[in-house]
Amino acid sequence: MGEVAEVETVEQTRSMAAALIFFIVIIFQFATKRLQDLKKGASKTDKEIQLRGEIKQLLKEAASYSQPSTFAQAAKLRRTAAAKEKELANYQAQRSQEVKMSYDSYLKGLFILKVVIHLMLIIWFWRSPVAFVSQQLVQPFGWDHSLVDLVYQG
Repeated sequence: MGEVAEVETVEQTRSMAAALIFFIVIIFQFATKRLQDLKKGASKTDKEIQLRGEIKQLLKEAASYSQPSTFAQAAKLRRTAAAKEKELANYQAQRSQEVKMSYDSYLKGLFILKVVIHLMLIIWFWRSPVAFVSQQLVQPFGWDHSLVDLVYQG
């Protein structure tokens, strides 16, 4: 009776270990993907929205001046809009670099944590099989041993 209970405990540990490893790897993959998506699609700030609105308004006003007598006013508004566009481009470049640097540090930290966790899992489960391929699955290939036996004999 003691051996049967021991074997059942080992089997439960194996099945739980495989699920644990699977979920840890999946969580790290989703976290990495989420951070990369956030890095690509950083949200627009209030200043960007304000500058875009001002540029749009200036260009609309410049378009309303279509008479030859108001050409100078329209040209001045267009130059002002061009200066605002340049200011917006500079602001966006600076902001994107800041966002990239902050997310890069998070991604590096996550990568280091992922490597450490994977190494801990390898050390923890080094001698115990985490998964086993049943005889019925490998029979069509003509193998008489499990994959673990082949690795140890190899």
